[in-house]
Amino acid sequence: MPTSQRTPKADPPEVNGKSSESLPPRRTWASFLLLLLANYLLVRFLILGPEQVTVVPYTVFKQQVVAGNVDAVYNRGETVEGRFENPVTWQPPVRGDGSRPEAVTVTDFETILPYFLDPGLEQLLIDNQVEIRAEPIQTGPSTLWTLVFGLGPAFLIIGFYFWLFRRASRQGGLGAGMMGMGKSKARRFDLEAEAKVTFEDVAGIDEAENELVEIVDFLKAPEKYTRLGGTAPKGVLLVGAPGTGKTLLAKAVAGEAGVPFFSVSAAEFVEMIVGVGAARVRDLFKQAREAAPAIIFIDEIDAVGRARGQVAIGGASEQEQTLNQILTEMDGFSSREGVIVLAATNQPDVLDKALLRPGRFDRRVVVNLPDKTGRKAILEVHTRDVPLAADVDLREIAANTPGFSGADIRNLVNEAALLAARREQNVVHTKDFNDALEKILLGPERPILLSQADRERIAYHESGHAVLGLLVPGADPVHRVTIVPRGQALGVTYQRPQTDRYNYPEEYLRARIIGMLGGRAAEEVVYGTRTTGAENDIEQATQMARGMVTRWGMSDKLGLVQLAPKQNPYLGISYGNDAPVSEETARLIDAEVRRIIDESYTEAKRLLQEHRARLDALVAALLERDTLDEQEILEVTGLPPAPPLESRPLQQ
Repeated sequence: MPTSQRTPKADPPEVNGKSSESLPPRRTWASFLLLLLANYLLVRFLILGPEQVTVVPYTVFKQQVVAGNVDAVYNRGETVEGRFENPVTWQPPVRGDGSRPEAVTVTDFETILPYFLDPGLEQLLIDNQVEIRAEPIQTGPSTLWTLVFGLGPAFLIIGFYFWLFRRASRQGGLGAGMMGMGKSKARRFDLEAEAKVTFEDVAGIDEAENELVEIVDFLKAPEKYTRLGGTAPKGVLLVGAPGTGKTLLAKAVAGEAGVPFFSVSAAEFVEMIVGVGAARVRDLFKQAREAAPAIIFIDEIDAVGRARGQVAIGGASEQEQTLNQILTEMDGFSSREGVIVLAATNQPDVLDKALLRPGRFDRRVVVNLPDKTGRKAILEVHTRDVPLAADVDLREIAANTPGFSGADIRNLVNEAALLAARREQNVVHTKDFNDALEKILLGPERPILLSQADRERIAYHESGHAVLGLLVPGADPVHRVTIVPRGQALGVTYQRPQTDRYNYPEEYLRARIIGMLGGRAAEEVVYGTRTTGAENDIEQATQMARGMVTRWGMSDKLGLVQLAPKQNPYLGISYGNDAPVSEETARLIDAEVRRIIDESYTEAKRLLQEHRARLDALVAALLERDTLDEQEILEVTGLPPAPPLESRPLQQ
């Protein structure tokens, strides 16, 4: 089955290395320990109170009175506290589980008076010369110590929180002072200690690079522009697909200008506690002003820069407060201070309009996918430290990778180097690059055992794609055909565009659909039956036909009307639901999509029936060798490559 070109979503690689996260300052930890100590003192002196005395039975108490062993007593309601002249060893009663507790020796005691009155107790105490006191036997600390140890910790905690609040207010919010939560998490890259990135390390995106040369010149020589009243942009927004090198380009600007570079992800501003993100924004801009001239780089700014009113609940949204603080900070400094904000996103259509207005992000730089020349330049950058064999042609590799971003190309070089090392080679050959490209595009090989009948059916399926790729005018050249299972596919036909395409004529789209349906058409022509192997082909063909009808106005019945939802050109995803259409229009859309599919399928079957001999020859070669490259396919079928659309004469 043919595979569509796909660009893996990967971010540009880190070149400068990692920068260690700084630990909280010592004063923060000292404050935390002081808070724990104060809470311990409060619990120790206010809750625990004086040490408790032992409770003895009333009978033991009276026995010791009769024995003349009670020194003094103090009555408080239903209890009597006292002190024995000589310590008394008392054996507590047996517990409910049958165990007997250990005996205790008692000097200061407490007993509970029985509910029935004992009128002779007072006389008994007097007769045995027991002192009856009016003040408690067990007394705690003095009044002064009670105030010091009881109320002191409370006043200490109140004073500590008051100091914490004052300190937080000076730093811009309570979140800023509490355990450093409001401190910016931006990483400052030291251009001297770490690997310096310059424009020589950035290739394939010359248009975006040229837009940023002026920023570098301003940071190096601001008087060149200020003498004529000019100012540098406060903010530059880098827009592009994932992996195109937006972060690398921002580092190159800082490296060329030789100024401090503060890098942070917008997601690091947002916390569950409202106000923390705004405090971090204030701290980040404060650090940048102190280090000016400097560059602030905010990656994935759409995490906090989304249009307000979409996700907020009332006015207390953390995301909205963070965005408002960014807007305020960018209004609060002058471009003459030498602080420039770079931001990157692949969703510019969801950003708040206030963020994009002049005076904040004045300039928008689009970082596109590289063309063939750009891909060759990127390959040269990433193969500097890779030993290449003499048969490696970087121009050929660049031609084989249309739609690849800088990150994809770096991954390709790395996979080729790993394959060469696995094969115990000293250099990387062209075969290593080709195998790495197939692994990335088509997936790794799956060693599954197929019957001869299944192999033959798969061979006819893939041969149908390949033969139509040679017969239909304008189709992409067939680069390789294999019946070796890869990824989720049992066989693959890889077609490579001759040049980078930026505009697609209707004839080319029709040729693509005919080629996609070639596998099912070959099965029906040869076997007269259908299998599930055409699922991916049908899905891709339907999507392309629907795009022709709803997006590109290629249906005469529907005309030039936009009927598809809005799409993000950098992520390839749709926003919202389908465009609102009536039931009649929806039925007409379905009918037009079916018409395009049916016409393409009929043409695919007609061509395969006319060239059945070439189809059988290609199947025989595939069953013998499993995989055929472009030259082998042309030799087996005897067909030349399909002529490009531009070479056909104009129809009168």
